[in-house]
Formats: sequence, structure tokens, C-alpha cells
Amino acid sequence: MRTAAAALVVLVALVVPRDALGVLRLPVEGLLLVALLLLLPARAVRPAATVAGIGLGVVAVVAVLDAGFRAVLARPFDPLLDATSVGAGVEFAAGSAGPVAAVGAVLGAVVVAIAVVVGVALAVRHLARLAVAHRRTAARAVAVLAPVWVVAALVGAPVASAGAALLVRDHAVQVRDGLADAETFAAELAADPYRDTDGLLTALEGKDVVVAFVESYGRDAVDLVGPHLDAGTRDLDAAGFATRSGFLTSPVVGGNSWLAHATFLSGLRVDDQRRYAALVDSDRMTLSSAFGDAGWRTVGVMPGTTREWPEAGFYGYDTVHDYPALGYRGPDHGWATVPDQYTLAAFQRAERDTPHAPLMAEIALVSSHAPWAYVPPVLDWTAVGDGSVYHEVAPGPAEYAGSIAYSLGSVVSWVRAYGDDDLVLLVLGDHQPSAAVTGGGATADVPVSVVARDPAVLDRIASWGWTPGLRPAPHAPVWPMEGFRDRFLAAFTG
Repeated sequence: MRTAAAALVVLVALVVPRDALGVLRLPVEGLLLVALLLLLPARAVRPAATVAGIGLGVVAVVAVLDAGFRAVLARPFDPLLDATSVGAGVEFAAGSAGPVAAVGAVLGAVVVAIAVVVGVALAVRHLARLAVAHRRTAARAVAVLAPVWVVAALVGAPVASAGAALLVRDHAVQVRDGLADAETFAAELAADPYRDTDGLLTALEGKDVVVAFVESYGRDAVDLVGPHLDAGTRDLDAAGFATRSGFLTSPVVGGNSWLAHATFLSGLRVDDQRRYAALVDSDRMTLSSAFGDAGWRTVGVMPGTTREWPEAGFYGYDTVHDYPALGYRGPDHGWATVPDQYTLAAFQRAERDTPHAPLMAEIALVSSHAPWAYVPPVLDWTAVGDGSVYHEVAPGPAEYAGSIAYSLGSVVSWVRAYGDDDLVLLVLGDHQPSAAVTGGGATADVPVSVVARDPAVLDRIASWGWTPGLRPAPHAPVWPMEGFRDRFLAAFTG
């Protein structure tokens, strides 16, 4: 019984979860390990089996992480970079389920990972002792099964498995390519066609330009909330605003919103934390810093930021309205706490209700962030106040589509209530939600819209070929998100 359990543990570690039918496979790594152990002197078998078992256990843990990252972020786990995301993950878990649950989840994950490594190592050692004790039988088994594996591999039969070896190879290549990418990205940072351009953004002189990122607003949401987009278009039309929409391909899926923001504003693809760190340590011009250099007051509105945000200096923001500065007094519903309508109301009070210099603002609208725990209705703007009203407001169903409809409804209502001839709004998604929402095979595209009352603004982007209204047509142009900065600067300069 013990031997059967050990064999199953090792087999699962070698081929599952990379292969849902793994128990029906013949892993070449197991055959090679047995052959190696049989060739070693007796005194070396135990330490070699221990090292091999620990390595195989680590591979199994990485395979599980890979599966989780692919399900949520549509990419494999990165051993070098994703350790830096642990803090953000814990912070999100604490905001959603409470600090005790977050710490418990982290400790539980660590305990499980250690248990997997130890369990696999013990199983390998047990099988190694058994193989050495029955050398002739083990050698005959390898001699029979090795040709079977070779033939199966040559004819492409699925029985031949090399999943663990391929996983190690893929991550080695991933690390190598990541290190090489540092030099590539440094060259991209240095090559900026607009670095020394005079007269940037002159066609927007006197305008308030607002860039509103709607969390998890991806292409797949367009059909889900299509009627809401059409109703919003009609409401904007009635208020004298025209809209044009297209698609951008985000560098991320399912999370890591800050990478999408950085990509959009910098004009460079920022798809991992290494690139992000290099970017914010550079003097790269962003859309926000370009507006600042051209005389606009620049602000960031970040309701999900609860601590120091040193990147504000890189982006060139004169002021950051983070969670403490927004003065929200409503209920805490976990991450994200601040309803989007409150965020917009607080921004309006702080920056636009009184005479002001031309303004450029980046606003993060986070009500549509997973797990979509709190979806309030859009209120009369006079009722929003300091957010205390949300203690009394009954929320709608907690769902993805409803949260997107709420975020966009808040934006449309804000434009109708406070928009004027000098408002230019860019509203876009940061990334698609996870595959749990979109299913497999979804693109990384997100909708983007320009809203303005001044026809001269939309005349400037007529050549873009974007479709009228908030709902981009299925055939609307699709650009890389990193391509937007230069197109925008070209359209509104000179």
C-alpha cells in the first residue's frame, strides 16, 4: 500500500496538473531517474534520491502555480518576477476577506507547498530504496518501458510524457529571455520620437482632459453590457457630446492593472514588473508628464492606493488624490471600497467645481474589480456627499457585468452633470477579466472611447476610423495599447 501511494505521488508530480490524464502517461523522467539510481553506488542512492525528490516537489509546486496564473492572468508563473507581486496579492486578499483570512491563506499556501515538496521527496526515497533492493527487476522494467516510450514519442502517441522536463526547460528559457529583455527595453526607453518635440498638445489648449480607466473592462464585456453602452451613447448625444470608440490590446489579462496604465501612458509595452521598474526609474515622457510640461495641472485619482505611491513623481502628477485624500466615509466592502460615483464626485469637488487652470487627470475606477462584492446604483449627484449615504443604499447583484454597467453609468452620468465644451474624456478598460469570466481563447483587447462636445476634437481623430458611440463595432480598429500615446500626441500637436 505504501509503495502504491508513493508511486502515485511521484506520477502525479511528474505529469499532473500539466496533463489532466497524467495517470495514463509514461513519464520519461521517471525512467531516467530509476536508471540513474541503479548506476550509482549504494551509499549515493539516498542523497541522490533526496535531491531528486526535492527538485521534483519544487517542479510540482511550480506546475500548480503555472496552472493558477494561466487561469487568472493568462500567462505562466514567473519565478523571478512574481515574488514581487506577493505583497499586492496579500493586500487584495486582506481588502476582500480581511487581514486574518489573508494571513491564513498565505500561511496555508506555504504549508501546502512545503508538504508537497516533503511528500514527493519521501515518496522518491521510498521508491529508490525499493528499486535498489530489487535491482534486476527494476533494470528489466526500465529496459522494457524505455523502448515503449521512444516508440510512442516517435509516433506522437500521447502515452509518452516529458511534462516535467519541458516545464523546467520552459521556465529556464523564460528566465533567460527575461534577463535579455532588460537590454532590449533599455533601448526602447531611449528611443522616444517625441522627447524633444516642441508645441505638444496645442490643439487641446484650454481643455480639461480626463483619462478614466475602468477596471477589468474588456472586449468580452461589450456584448454583456451592450444595451447600457447604447443607452449611454443616447444620453451623451442628448447632452451634446459625441463619442468615438475602438479597441486597444492590453499587455495583461486578469490583473496587474498598473502595467496597463504604464503601457498606455508611456507608449511602451510594459508587461512585467521588470519593465515597470525600469520605466519608472527612467525619464520617459508619459502622456501625463507631456501635459504637465505643456502647462496643464496634472492629477492622479487613485481610490485603491492606501499608502505612499512614489511613481507619482515619474508620471509627473502635481497632486495625487489617493484613498485617504478622497475623504470617503461610506462602508468598507473590501477591495475596492470606494464606489466609482463617489470617486468622480470627489474629483469634481476638488479639481473642477471652482475656476481652475486646464487640467489633465488620470482616474482609476475600481468598482468593477474582482470579486465584484458591492455594486451600488447610480445616485443623484447631490446625494453622494461624503459617501455616508452608501450605508443606506441597497446594492445590486454582485456580478461582473453589473459592475461594468455601474462604472460606465457613473461616467456617463458625470459627463452629463458636469461636462462642458472644454471637457475631453478618454474612457477605457485596463484589461480583460480572468478566464473564469471570459472563458478560454479570449483576446486581450479592451474598449477605448473619446468623448467630447467640441467637434474640433473629434475632427482631429477622424482618420483613426473609430466607430460612433460608446459601443465599438466588432470590426473597429484594434491597436496595441502602447501605440496610443504617439497617435494621440500626433493628432493633437500642431
